[in-house]
Amino acid sequence: MNTTKVDIQGLLVIEPKVFADERGYFYESYNAGRYNEAGMPLNFYQDNVSKSVKGTIRGLHYQVGENAQGKLVSVLKGSVLDVAVDIRSGSPTFGRYYSVELSEHNKKQLWIPKGFAHGFSVLSDEAVFHYKCTASYDQPNEKCIRYDDEQLAIDWKIEQPIVSPKDLAGVCFKDIDKDFVY
Repeated sequence: MNTTKVDIQGLLVIEPKVFADERGYFYESYNAGRYNEAGMPLNFYQDNVSKSVKGTIRGLHYQVGENAQGKLVSVLKGSVLDVAVDIRSGSPTFGRYYSVELSEHNKKQLWIPKGFAHGFSVLSDEAVFHYKCTASYDQPNEKCIRYDDEQLAIDWKIEQPIVSPKDLAGVCFKDIDKDFVY
């Protein structure tokens, strides 16, 4: 596998080695030893799968407290623009975001540690998205930043977004609590 550090410390793009032939393909979507060697000493607690239609935007979500989550995300079907926003107070990249296209074709994964808000937009007709999480879902400690926050100015590559009422009720970036310290 190939691991690439990006311009926001902590985020990693992982490209698994894919073995393909006329029958199809095979790749390891996770191998604890290899991921530990890449600097991700992880103990995953929960896996989640979501299916969404084209134009859907989910996020920007994060959890605080003892169930703050790191996430290893990938796409099993379709294509998404995946986005991680640095919300670590004191970080030199506080308030900056990183985006990458994840798809069934490129097999890329994004490692998003605690201290980042996460979301994605669906670029294909539908997408099946996979999350490996380091903590369980904790609804009382879940928070959301509005996807269309003017300060973040994220280009979701979507013209007419489909967004849940919960996500529309998210707060502006300028109003988030300083739950994570760099």
